[in-house]
Amino acid sequence: MRNEKYLTEKFAFLGTEFLAELENCAVITEVKARTEIIAPGQRINYIPILLNGSVKVYTLNDGRELLYYYIKPGESCIMTVASIFQNSISRIYAYAEEPSKFALIPVSDFVEFVKKYPLINTVFYEEYDTRFTALMDMVNDAVYHKLDIRVFNYIQKQVDLTGTNPVTISHKEIAAGLGTVREVVSRVLKKLVNEGYVAQHKYGIEILNKKK
Repeated sequence: MRNEKYLTEKFAFLGTEFLAELENCAVITEVKARTEIIAPGQRINYIPILLNGSVKVYTLNDGRELLYYYIKPGESCIMTVASIFQNSISRIYAYAEEPSKFALIPVSDFVEFVKKYPLINTVFYEEYDTRFTALMDMVNDAVYHKLDIRVFNYIQKQVDLTGTNPVTISHKEIAAGLGTVREVVSRVLKKLVNEGYVAQHKYGIEILNKKK
């Protein structure tokens, strides 16, 4: 695990003793693309640190998806961390959108780390702040922006997240992420294409103008 740069960069400030303990307890695991990692009601046994890939965290309401946030390499799932101090039962879905690699810290070890190395909390406070800001952006987007801007912003976030343009994403996936239906997204995308903001290819959607 000494070669897992995201772990050493994330926790180096806690010292070599902590890193040695982390190496002894953490489990490195990989999951395939389009794999559900956890669902509401399942017991949380590990705190995940994403090392490679992309994970979507969301919930469902009447069959419609509500996106909370994406986890990027070097980050953890804040809602998972919060749950272990309640009843250790998941309240969210986590879904690997591409092949992903994790360092899994057993909950029992993580609780001991919090007691022994209280500065570890600063890492997760920073992630709480990042998630809260992203959540406020999402609320503002939903309240103040028309659907065409929301669709455009959603695609732009996927481009930023994956580092690819065009990005491989279906109309159905966009609709699920925005809590609408595929037919509506298809009409909005046609409008964005006509206005010159995006282009649709058989292999994905391309952002042409970043200033929608």
